Amino acid sequence: MRHRTAGRQLNRNSSHRKAMFRNMAISLVEHELIKTTLPKAKELRRYAEPLITLAKSDSVANRRLAMSRTGSKEAVGKLFTELGPRYKTRPGGYIRILKCGFRAGDASPMAYVELVDRPRSEAAADSED
Repeated sequence: MRHRTAGRQLNRNSSHRKAMFRNMAISLVEHELIKTTLPKAKELRRYAEPLITLAKSDSVANRRLAMSRTGSKEAVGKLFTELGPRYKTRPGGYIRILKCGFRAGDASPMAYVELVDRPRSEAAADSED
């Protein structure tokens, strides 16, 4: 029975899952938009949103917690200097998941994971004007 089992296995062992979500969270913080499969995207939300909530209050303890969860100085720096202040007034819901069709090789449902209120790129702004 599946009662009260939280999270998805995604056909990986626990250390592989942990490393995968750590890497995906770093990529999301760095690029603010990534493309992945839909189940991974839904699980990534559970891992990445608490990091942004942590970054909303800048302290040494919170920076050390974020560092232990990501392992990337660059990602922690961006979390606390850009993303924390950006989402200071937002009470959660920092990530948007957009379905984007199916993968060509195996028809897996794919999705874009993006940060809400991310700055628009210059190319996108020029094409709309």
